[in-house]
Amino acid sequence: MLGVTRHIVAGRGFAASMTVLDALNSALDEEMSADPKVSLMGEEVGEYQGAYKISKGLLDKYGPDRVCDTPINEAMDHIINSAAKSNYMSAGMISVPVVFRGPNGAAAGVGAQHSRLCYINDGGPERRDADELPCMAVSFKSLTWGKATAEALDSSFCLPIGKAKIEHEGKDVTITAFSKMAGYALEAAEILEKDGISAEVINLRSIRPLDRTTINTYVRKTNRLVSVEEGFAQHGVGAEICASVGEESFEYLDAPVESISGADVPTPYAPNIERMAFPQVEDIVRATKRACYR
Repeated sequence: MLGVTRHIVAGRGFAASMTVLDALNSALDEEMSADPKVSLMGEEVGEYQGAYKISKGLLDKYGPDRVCDTPINEAMDHIINSAAKSNYMSAGMISVPVVFRGPNGAAAGVGAQHSRLCYINDGGPERRDADELPCMAVSFKSLTWGKATAEALDSSFCLPIGKAKIEHEGKDVTITAFSKMAGYALEAAEILEKDGISAEVINLRSIRPLDRTTINTYVRKTNRLVSVEEGFAQHGVGAEICASVGEESFEYLDAPVESISGADVPTPYAPNIERMAFPQVEDIVRATKRACYR
């Protein structure tokens, strides 16, 4: 789905517990209700109501002039070569207030065509400030039916782009991760704590821009780093993190950096084999223990 809005925010008037799917739907609904200039365009967002029903009910409520189905297409050229550069190439005279939103990552048996990771901002329905420039917000398919946090459901909640979040305090090792892997990292931290290892978990939340300051600050605190991502290792997010730490904090490291990523293969179709192609909690635990010489 290619969603076009000014902001994505948490919905008002809902219970404290709701799925990420419902939170995204309410966010789109709220923005369209608040601003008649906001519209939604994308493959299957209208009549079909979205592949994951993210746009459920929006066509009936706002009509075909604001909820528009588009032909199936590959949007990368429009995002990278057009939307991302228009403001710069027009010397600031043209703004592109667009949010590109869609599902991402592996989702239990959808094969290689629908499983790979692309750059993401976050897995949740938080606000994205896109008044001037385009923004890409991608949520993991496997988290669609998970619970949105109470914090994100507060209508006043605003998440700054480019700022990481410390999800778990620790003193022995820093683990960086994002979206689904951030949840896995937290599970690993709980297991490691029982073995006497205090792990700090940083949820990157934003990939570009990347919060290098927070990463390096906490690596200098713990003197160890474990990078976790679901994407490929080569040219991946972890590679960028390792480069940043190597450039800015190399002398603080007490152990080689551990980098965990997805296998460099097309995503298998069978769920049991798919699991072997992506990092699991036990992989994070093992890598963290290596970093701590345990």
